[in-house]
Amino acid sequence: MKYNNTKRSVILPVVAAFALAAGIFIGIYLPGKDSSPQQAGFRARNDKINSILNIIESDYVDTVNRAELVEAAIPAILKKLDPHSVYIPAKDLQRANEPLQGNFDGIGISFNMLTDTILVISTIPGGPSEKVGLMAGDKIIYVNDSLVAGRNMSDESIMGMLKGPRGTVVRIKLLRNGISELIPFDITRDKIPIASVDVSYMTNDRTGYIKINNFAMTTYDEFLKSIRELKSSGMQSLILDLRENSGGVMEAAIKIADEFLKEGQMIVYTLGRSQPKNEARATDHGEFETGDLVLLIDEWSASASEILAGAIQDNDRGTIIGRRSFGKGLVQEPVPFTDGSGMRLTIARYYTPTGRSIQKPYNNGFDEYFDDLNSRFERGEFTISDSIHFADSLKFTTPGGKTVFGGGGIMPDIFVPVDTTGRSSYFLAVRPLIYRFALKYTETNRETLKKYTEVGEMEKFLDRQALLDQFIRFAEQNGIKRDNEGLKLSGDVIYVQLKAYIARNILDNKGFYPIWKELDTTLKFAIEYLEKN
Repeated sequence: MKYNNTKRSVILPVVAAFALAAGIFIGIYLPGKDSSPQQAGFRARNDKINSILNIIESDYVDTVNRAELVEAAIPAILKKLDPHSVYIPAKDLQRANEPLQGNFDGIGISFNMLTDTILVISTIPGGPSEKVGLMAGDKIIYVNDSLVAGRNMSDESIMGMLKGPRGTVVRIKLLRNGISELIPFDITRDKIPIASVDVSYMTNDRTGYIKINNFAMTTYDEFLKSIRELKSSGMQSLILDLRENSGGVMEAAIKIADEFLKEGQMIVYTLGRSQPKNEARATDHGEFETGDLVLLIDEWSASASEILAGAIQDNDRGTIIGRRSFGKGLVQEPVPFTDGSGMRLTIARYYTPTGRSIQKPYNNGFDEYFDDLNSRFERGEFTISDSIHFADSLKFTTPGGKTVFGGGGIMPDIFVPVDTTGRSSYFLAVRPLIYRFALKYTETNRETLKKYTEVGEMEKFLDRQALLDQFIRFAEQNGIKRDNEGLKLSGDVIYVQLKAYIARNILDNKGFYPIWKELDTTLKFAIEYLEKN
């Protein structure tokens, strides 16, 4: 299995410590390969480094921990290679793999903090918490006899208490509306799915919408289920949203591309120094080979997202709308070690069907590489398409005669700038309060809101509740005075966000995205584009 992912904060927090790592390395071998001639040669070449470690261990002025030196040295070695070859310590590997595997072991709830108390937003259908009777709106007070309410605990600390090996038990005590005493529950942890398809729904009578947040081992099956449901609802056109999707499992992107392309069409190929050219081509069946297709991308769409977008663009299959993608064209292969740690090593570059590599340069250092998005912003690239320039040497032509470019991400067929309307100093001041109000409003009105199972009906109810006036008073109670000029600019944006967050608290993403659509200029443009073409 090969991975393509570019959000370092998700995959490897310790990459930030590169600058502190010493330039020392000791050979680490894959299980069962110590006696091979290649490994013997590897050890011989590294006698000098092992000798240095031995000398430090025996003669250094202070006591040292050899294992800590090795852990610090490995990232320094990988830093000499490329920005996406990474080492993952044993303590981080399971968490790093969860988004790619599409599951984790836990109790199966979505929660948020309400006045420093864990509030259950929803339970995973069929999960351990739902089975024992937890409900949305429950407030968790104790976890395994430890008080968690009023302790100002981080989300990470709470998840650390609730997650654990499958089959183990976590004991909680919670407060439920209408019941004065705490209710105890024993919940047996189990495998909990992580959805990579955020939502799928019909935006109108003929256009379906699917949003994929990352590519995991389960993504293709989720996508297939979604597209079949949309087709049964009369979908003739599809908008596939890959914005902020930083990648993941390469095979998932290839399988999804196959559903749009005709038999034999190239999807992607990979090539590396020790890796022969490996082509992926479409098979003889696809769920959506002929309908109108739009892909949405932005500056955070990367790797596996760019493979899918490149395949669609280079085969003249659909229209790419949005902003230039990240530009990550390297393929990583997982390498496990016997101590539970692992490495993701770049073994190849991938190329779109026209033969372009979309990998952006990294020869000026990793800091500049990952700061590239800030540089793009400062150049005006997020708002003006003319600020984007590609060298003629990076120009390629699709079979349909369209010009495309390599060397720095996927340039969309149609550019849509970042939407800055509705921004004001008042909006920036109250923005942290919007979700807090939505959560409090949901908790106060949960029994009424639960009556609405369709987003349209819930939105009609919320439109009658003078939400914006209630929020303005809430903001004043939190020290932010009413600003009439700011409300002229930002009132509609605040109002739509309030409704979307409240709907999400009851209906999950099926309630959130159809309302948030009113603020999504790129999605609205795509819907209008499909209606006109």
